[in-house]
Formats: sequence, structure tokens, C-alpha cells
Amino acid sequence: MLEAIGAVDWDGLPGPDGLNGPDGLYSPARAATGLRALATATGLVRAADAGALLAGGGLVHDHSGTVFPAAVVAAPFLLAVARHGHPEAGATALGLLDDALAFAARDRSTRVATPYAEAVPICCALADHLRGGADLLATRGREPGQLLADAAEHWRFDVQEVVAGGEGVAAFGALAGRFPDGTPAAELHRAGRVAVLERVVLHYPPEPDGGPDACLRVDGVRPDELAPPAVLFPARCGPGPTDG
Repeated sequence: MLEAIGAVDWDGLPGPDGLNGPDGLYSPARAATGLRALATATGLVRAADAGALLAGGGLVHDHSGTVFPAAVVAAPFLLAVARHGHPEAGATALGLLDDALAFAARDRSTRVATPYAEAVPICCALADHLRGGADLLATRGREPGQLLADAAEHWRFDVQEVVAGGEGVAAFGALAGRFPDGTPAAELHRAGRVAVLERVVLHYPPEPDGGPDACLRVDGVRPDELAPPAVLFPARCGPGPTDG
């Protein structure tokens, strides 16, 4: 893990104000040093010291309630520490993930590039990593499963096929997280562009066995506008309309 942490260009990750180091809240040195220290911590004091670095400008800035793109990059490392590290280090890692998601849920401006879309709301990008640690988070966190439940609010739908019908389309694909009741607005990411879909309906939910396959109904769009590869996120996580 230490080699992987060292391979990240932490200096190249921006703070929310576009400034790093002494001129901004984000401190790349604290991110790198804090993660290495947390990964090797063997007790409460060292875990707390590492956590202070990461919470004081490394991954988040707890005094201002700010989360940095570095938190998304660090999420797999924090989950690995929670899974394999010293218990005190693991508790610190989960606390940092909890703070990062809480701060991100209030941040409607910061976006990050991911393998599946170029400008994902930071809360949704964090939630994807947290779902990757579902087996761990189901039994650990500030309350059993609470962090995973919080992540589920930041759902994601990957479109795999669209079929025209009536005044819109049926989109078949994979749903991660919990789709809200009603007809929420969604943010559509496709071909490097972002658009807001005013009303999206969960036509068929995933099967109870936990499989991700689902179908969404989207009116007022053409099939080519929603054709894969397209990804949908909650519009409430960005600066556009909120869920209805």
C-alpha cells in the first residue's frame, strides 16, 4: 500500500479553491504523509496523529467542513486500512470516510474525473468507493451500516440499452445505491457532456436477490440522447434541480 500511496501525484490534485499548500486549504504533504502514517500505525496515538494530518488539510478540512478531491483518490486506501490495519487505524479511516461523505453531501460544486464519467459530483464518486467496501461497512462505522446507508443515497445508473416508447425511452442498465421514491431529477453524463433530466421514473427495480439490473423511464428525450455509454446521478448532488 505504501508504494501505491507514493505513486499518487498528490500535488496535482486541486483544493476546492484551486490552490494548494500554504495558499489554500488542501495540503498535498499532509495527504501523502498522513496516509502512510495511518497505514503503518500500530496504536491509538499514531493513528490519531495520522488522522489529524488527514483531517487538517490532507483529505478534508474539518474546521471548515471542506472535502478535497484527494479524498476520492484516498478512499480505497482508507478502506484497506479499515479492513487490514490496526483497529485504531481502521476506526480513524472510517471516521475520515464518514466526514468526507458528510462534507461532500453539502458540496454542490466540486467535481472529479472517474473512469465512468468526467465530472462526477464528489459525493457520488465517494459513494461508489464506499459501495465497493459494502461487506466491511455493513457491520462497522459510527453505527452498523450507517455509512453504507448514507452512500446509498448517492445512486448511480449505468445505461446499457435504450428502447424508444411513447414520448420517451426506457433505459435498461445497472443501478447502484437506492433510487428515491417519486420522480427525481437526474444528472445525465454522456460523451463528456452533462445535462439535467427533469423527471426520471424507476420503471422496474432490481430483483430482491440484490442484482443491479433495473429499468428507468425517461420522458422527453430521444434514444440517442440516452444511449450508452451514459451514466445518471442524482441531480440534487449538483447545482441543478433537486429531487422531486
